[in-house]
Formats: sequence, structure tokens, C-alpha cells
Amino acid sequence: MRTLAIASTAAAAAMVVAVAVMPVGLAGQTQPNLAASQPVPRTSDGKPDFSGFYQAPVGAERGPRFSASKMAPFKPGGEAQFFEMHNGDPLHDEPRDFCWPSGFPWGFLAPYPVQIVQTPKNLVMVHEFQRMTRIIPLDGRPHSSKAEPSYQGDSVGHWEGDTLVIDTTNFKRWILDDYHYVDSTKNRMHSDAFHTVERISRPSLNTLNWQITVDDPKIFTAPWSEDFVMRFHPEWERDGLFEFVCQENNRCEGGHCKGPEGK
Repeated sequence: MRTLAIASTAAAAAMVVAVAVMPVGLAGQTQPNLAASQPVPRTSDGKPDFSGFYQAPVGAERGPRFSASKMAPFKPGGEAQFFEMHNGDPLHDEPRDFCWPSGFPWGFLAPYPVQIVQTPKNLVMVHEFQRMTRIIPLDGRPHSSKAEPSYQGDSVGHWEGDTLVIDTTNFKRWILDDYHYVDSTKNRMHSDAFHTVERISRPSLNTLNWQITVDDPKIFTAPWSEDFVMRFHPEWERDGLFEFVCQENNRCEGGHCKGPEGK
């Protein structure tokens, strides 16, 4: 069993949190019994092959959010930038109600399947939630000097032994994670100085280790890291990723979704 994409407006994002723990519990029921001794597949250039279908990253919080205990202390004034109070405007409080993108890392933590396609030149990560797609070059190129700030930033990758390191910069200021479903009065935000470093390794056939380091010098006194796990689900390849459609807000006036007949 898997978490299904929801063909409606992004107001369904609230349902994501309601089922956030489902893939964890169900993974043990549907995951094939793959022996830890089975070798990790490798690509033609000798690197670990991450290609396949995975459960989205799951961490200590057991949901699509970071652990407060992992975070560095705030800089003076940083807490006010990190927590942004809700103001009753759904476009501000939950912008996915209006088909706005979750971006990274917010959307990447949503508990939907992730498909990875790896070549010697690129790593492609396609998340079923909002069909977010990241194409990460692996040729050691520098960050782009022309790209405007974006929701997912500018990512470049390189290998350190069997670990893939992805460095991402040039973000818009945006929401960090789904904390607002824990405390409905505020969002956790990152600044436009947000910088992440991901380290991905495959210690066994059925597991990817995904560590993300957050460096936000406008908010925190130092970088901080959290470790997540992505479980391998080869059985999902049969059906592939399901379509996730956001219907252009045509039934979510004011953030309140209506039925097919507009009632």
C-alpha cells in the first residue's frame, strides 16, 4: 500500500499530515524481505545506483517536519524571522490551498513516493506530491550565476566516495516544513540566505540514508543537520507515480474547497 496522490487543489496538503505516518507503518508490511547481504547495485561508472522508488524521507518527528532538538540556536532577531504568525489569509497561512508550490525542503518531506533516475551526468528526483522534479547535475559545475531565486533553489552535486553530496542555494524566502499543522498559529520559515547540503548514501539494498544540513545565517547561529531514511519500494514500479493535479483554484475561493458542482 502507498499514500495516493490527491487530484484536487493543494488544500489536500492538510490530508498529507493526517496520513504522514502511514508509509512508515505500512512499509514493514509491504516491503519485500530483502536480505541485508544483497549487494547495492552500481552504475556503469561504479557509483551506487539510487535509481528506483522510495518512501519520502522520514525522520525523528515521524512526519513532514524537522526536529526542534536538532536546530542551532537563533541569532538575535532570528526567531522572529523563523516563526511567522498566521494572519487569517489562507494564501499566506497555507499557500498550497492556492496551488502554490511547497518548494524544497517543505514538499520533499511530504509522505508520497519519490522516483529517482540516475545517470552519470544527472540525478533526477520526481516526488509524487505536486510532481516536484529536481534535476541535479553531477559534473561538478558551479552554481548558476543567472538563475533567479526559486522555491527549490539551484542544486549541484558531486560524489565523495559512495556518498552523493548535493549543494543547493539561491532560494526564495519560503516555508520550511509542515510545522503549522502542529501549531496552527504560525509557520516555520527560512530566509533568502537559506543554503542546504544533502548527503545521500545507500548502505543496503532497501535503504537510502538522507542527511540534510541547514545553513541559514540570517536565522541560526550555526548550520545544523538532521538524518532521515528513505525506504526502497520496488513494488511501486509496477504502477509508477500517480498523477497529482492542482485545479487552478477554481473550487477554492478564499481557501475553502467546494464539491464538483461548486456547492
